[in-house]
Amino acid sequence: MEASLITLPNDTEDERKSRSDSSSTHHLTWVCFFEEVKRQCYIAGPMVAVILSQNLLRIVSMMMVGHLGELALSSSSIAISLTGVTGFSLFIGMASGLETLCGQAYGAKQYQKLGLQTYTAIFSINLVGLPLSLIWIYMEDLLILIGQDPSISREAGKFTIWLIPALFAYATLQALIRYFQTQSLIVPMLLSSCATLLFHIPLCWVLVFKSGLDNVGGALAISISYWLNVILLIFYMKFSSACAKTRVPISMEVFYGIKEFFSFAIPSAIMICLEWWSFEMLILLSGILQNPALETSVLSVCIRVSNELGAGNPEGARIATCAAMFLAITETAIVTTTLFACRNVFGYVFRNEQEVVDYVTTMAPLVCLSVLLDSLQAVLSGIARGCGWQHIGAYINLAAFYIFGIPIAALLAFWIQLGGRGLWIGIQVGAFVQTILLSFVTTCTNWDKQVFLINSQPV
Repeated sequence: MEASLITLPNDTEDERKSRSDSSSTHHLTWVCFFEEVKRQCYIAGPMVAVILSQNLLRIVSMMMVGHLGELALSSSSIAISLTGVTGFSLFIGMASGLETLCGQAYGAKQYQKLGLQTYTAIFSINLVGLPLSLIWIYMEDLLILIGQDPSISREAGKFTIWLIPALFAYATLQALIRYFQTQSLIVPMLLSSCATLLFHIPLCWVLVFKSGLDNVGGALAISISYWLNVILLIFYMKFSSACAKTRVPISMEVFYGIKEFFSFAIPSAIMICLEWWSFEMLILLSGILQNPALETSVLSVCIRVSNELGAGNPEGARIATCAAMFLAITETAIVTTTLFACRNVFGYVFRNEQEVVDYVTTMAPLVCLSVLLDSLQAVLSGIARGCGWQHIGAYINLAAFYIFGIPIAALLAFWIQLGGRGLWIGIQVGAFVQTILLSFVTTCTNWDKQVFLINSQPV
């Protein structure tokens, strides 16, 4: 860089000035880049802990239930997969609409609107939960209808019914997360989610092993813990001075924003659900392979591991995108290296049977690939939602997973006879296509135009 500033004999004054300006701009860009990396670390680090601790509630329950036996693990795995498909993923997707609405409202200093949008989201998502709870009540019959083993279906149905209270807690929790995240209030979420996890571990142990509830004790523990997290966040929202600007009374205005919320929530839900459903479909497909209890147990372990470990400034948007990708790649390198090094161990967390542990070990390289792709697409999908491109993301996910991923997975598993490995390889093909397409959309973005479009929207 310094060499470009050396004065050559034939240089004109304009040429020397041009090189000097170019070098200064280049240096400024790198300074801004690392400043953005540091800024994102302050937010992303605690948010990783928040999301991980919240999702670990289900993982911990599945781990403890798994030690009751192979039937308990396979049935709880299918129950958690189907409740994810028919409830949890839908609520995450719908709440993601707030990432556009709340983000833009907060950036425009419309603080009261931010609070109203959060209340609207809580009401709307819980309203959707009412018909979904009816589906959960009849989950056993649904599983038998699609060809699952009757004994697994019966236990999965009981597990699902005890998860119904968690459905409404999760709906409220997802809206609250966006409310706090938009204002960069990460610490209260971190403290509440960590406290909930610490409460959940002994509670789950008591309900699973000591209360006589067995596997449904794990589901009840999830429901109680999610509601505890919601209550803690609501108390902070109501009484903390940090929320004073965005705290508004509940009024009829909450209902006026329902149409606007659903206009973002529906494409956001489609975008996220299309991807989530493709992974959960692996669990259902594994249930019709030979030795379904083993295949279901192993694939559910691999999916849970891979999923959990993975104002008007256009230049800032570019740098933020690059910084996020840099952090994603760095984090992925650390996680995949650790995961591969411990590939002979992590199967024991869920089961003690050597057959299950050995199968999980052979799947470890594919899990590492999944963590890499999941990390990259998470950043790219977040950029798409932040820009309001949920409809584009939905089309990309539809093509990636349902034209490429799932058909290839079925082909490898049932025709090439690769079993669970074939299912996993196929779905990673879909994830690779998704990452490539999202990368293309992001690199072709005109950030100046995006800023103009957002700023030109009516207040």
